Amino acid sequence: MSFILDNVSYRYSEKTAYEITALDHVNLQIDDGEFIGVIGHTGSGKSTLIQHLNGLLKATEGTIYFNGQDIYEEDYDLRDLRMQVGMVFQYPEHQLFEETVFKDVCFGPKNQGLPEKDVTLRAYEALQNVGLPEKYFDVSPFELSGGQKRRAAIAGVIAMKPQVLILDEPTAGLDPKGRDEILDMIADMHARYGNTVILVSHSMEDVAKYVDRIIVMDHGHVKFDDAPRQVFHHYKELEEIGLAAPQVTYLMHEMKEKGMDVSTEATTVDEAKEAILRLIG
Repeated sequence: MSFILDNVSYRYSEKTAYEITALDHVNLQIDDGEFIGVIGHTGSGKSTLIQHLNGLLKATEGTIYFNGQDIYEEDYDLRDLRMQVGMVFQYPEHQLFEETVFKDVCFGPKNQGLPEKDVTLRAYEALQNVGLPEKYFDVSPFELSGGQKRRAAIAGVIAMKPQVLILDEPTAGLDPKGRDEILDMIADMHARYGNTVILVSHSMEDVAKYVDRIIVMDHGHVKFDDAPRQVFHHYKELEEIGLAAPQVTYLMHEMKEKGMDVSTEATTVDEAKEAILRLIG
């Protein structure tokens, strides 16, 4: 298994007048190979949660285990953890700093101590996986478009071949086409390599379409933790905490209320399409 979070709490500005509890006795298990979505309103604790998974933040209380080891043990190698748990932040320019895209992608594998040949091969493979054309390899990363920067940042992380890939709002600011391309790419890599993927997103449609499990955060607590269909069944409770279900969920419920014999469990456009075709067929 990848992670166990045992009674984890985190407080910002602890023991000051500005103390805020961001995580409150969180218990979670994340298994190898899962594709997980993390959702929640602003201030729910979702970003704080994922920053604990590669040691960027240290829990105020509780313990986190990665592959059976306590990451807070005195002799635990946090550098190795960060090589195994890669994170792509919401704003890719925060992760891009080298003269060229190719050098930037080489940075992680090089820090892993790999031979130069392996570093080069890893960088080429990663850039091909994210679909960035070769003509951009020797370009400054700051000359790329928003979507291209996102791809370069993801390539820099996957070049290290992490066991866990965490993406914090990887499609923020992209148009619908760019968003779909990035998420399709991530889903394809997950299917090919079987690594654990944790996706933080504000888009209910995205998590419904791509993930197998949703963790809903609310004021530092885990509100729901289940398959998308089961989580969105509680759409009225989600609304109470500032979230919503995918639009098709509301459509199917409205059709049901009007006496149409359709399933209200559809959470994606394809599922809704099948339900409606069965109705009229």
